Amino acid sequence: MTTAEMLELDRLREEVAQWRARFDAATKRNALFANSGHVVEPLYTALDIAGDAAAAEVPGEFPFTRGIHPTGYRGKLWTMRQFAGFGTAPETNARYKYLLSQGQTGLSVAFDFPTLMGYDSDHPRSEGEVGKCGVAISSLADMETLFEGIPLDKVSVSMTINGPAVILFAFYVAAAEKQGAVAAELRGTIQNDILKEYMAQHAWVYPIEPALRLIVDNFAWSAEHVPLWNTISISGYHIREAGATAAQELAFTLADGFTYVERGIARGLDVDDFAPRLSFFWDIHNDFFEEIAKLRAARRIWARHMRERFGAKDTRSLIMRFHSQTAGVTLTAQQPMNNIVRVAYQAMAAVLGGTQSLHTNSMDETLALPTEQAVEVALRTQQVLAYETGVPNVADPLGGSYYVEALTDKLESEAEALFTKIEEVGGVVRGLETGWLQRQISESSSRQQWEVEQRRRTIVGVNDFVTDEGELTIPLLKVGAEAEREQRSRMAAMRASRDDALVKLRLAALRDAAKTDANLMPLILDCARAYCTLYEIRAAMEEVFGAYREPVFF
Repeated sequence: MTTAEMLELDRLREEVAQWRARFDAATKRNALFANSGHVVEPLYTALDIAGDAAAAEVPGEFPFTRGIHPTGYRGKLWTMRQFAGFGTAPETNARYKYLLSQGQTGLSVAFDFPTLMGYDSDHPRSEGEVGKCGVAISSLADMETLFEGIPLDKVSVSMTINGPAVILFAFYVAAAEKQGAVAAELRGTIQNDILKEYMAQHAWVYPIEPALRLIVDNFAWSAEHVPLWNTISISGYHIREAGATAAQELAFTLADGFTYVERGIARGLDVDDFAPRLSFFWDIHNDFFEEIAKLRAARRIWARHMRERFGAKDTRSLIMRFHSQTAGVTLTAQQPMNNIVRVAYQAMAAVLGGTQSLHTNSMDETLALPTEQAVEVALRTQQVLAYETGVPNVADPLGGSYYVEALTDKLESEAEALFTKIEEVGGVVRGLETGWLQRQISESSSRQQWEVEQRRRTIVGVNDFVTDEGELTIPLLKVGAEAEREQRSRMAAMRASRDDALVKLRLAALRDAAKTDANLMPLILDCARAYCTLYEIRAAMEEVFGAYREPVFF
């Protein structure tokens, strides 16, 4: 840049600064803040963008800020994948068939709390919780019933499970085998992201190091046997739901991803052998433009770090593929019909940000598991967006927006600053062990709640625009005690019909292998095929690994 050009740039910057000052004086406004707390200027220009490189970027090319496909959604719409699961496997199977009949293009399994924690439905700790917040799956028999009549080599399936993820994945692979499917043709995702559990959601089983071992075991085994399967969904969703800001969700999630890559490489795996099957899962919150910018920044950061830091050469290793879900934490019990509007705008932000897969929450999910009618409205929201709005017609339609480009740069900068802080505390694992990461989220959550209570942040129908009329009542789905009775009866029948000697043999082999450095996936799969239960498999490894107990940080 010549001296004259630099002087002209300084003059333009001063002119914009003076305009903003005049605007502030004329409107007597206080500073406006985005949800994450940064100042939102009244005007953005090309001067707010870090450089002119963004203007030259195109979708489908490194660093993929504008999307991973050159054709955007013109080539293929995002997968409409509604999260579903309640009661017993037969009940949820019926819901899946209904959703597929209504145009859903992928399935997503919600498990009940005992399953999430690795307990069988007939375990004493499961009493009163079976089927309440998702479907109860305790063995291969349940998994077979869950997908009865649904060809697993034809439908993409996502499973939200973490602590005992490899066990549920083994049930799934074994169920597909029973259908006659070829493992190499299975498509879908297992969440399997344990680091964010210690950080935010708390559905863990084993201590950190053994848990990471199982994840890398899955990376290695799946790369050879189930090459189309996404072996992990590195999840910002639960970090955001716990109270993180957009920048924290971005940074902490990507830092988790980098940690998994480091562990895979340390095992001796070539980064390009497993990185193409890593996927991500983002929360889509209320701040419309910030969420779009977050997704754009995420792709750019991942691509750059994978190439420059980890030496990935396969383009597929650089591409961030992700699922998105509208923010459950933004749903309100008050005036629940307002949730339909919130979800619609959040869904549009996800699509404008370039998601590959999307779940839209139902209006009643803050009160109960969604009814069939509420699920249908949520699915129709995606279909209206896809087929009526014209939004999918252009790849990255907000690319080049001064505001969106500036927000993308800002979030990227904030994430990089947080990466530095994570390294200063010793990395992600050390940050979890000391409670540093948990404290960052807790502090952000407390600040946001204080803002709502002080009415510095408006929540329509909650702290403003509140009506004096009685709250609108809507029909709710209730899972009764009969679901638990039915599930326990099914488990008793399964236990009575299986080969107990084979069960003991397979569990002993798994327990012995856990004491070595062997990849445990083949042994877990053998246990699944023998109808060993979820808790039996969990307990066999727990005898060797121990159980995680959260340290006291606060």
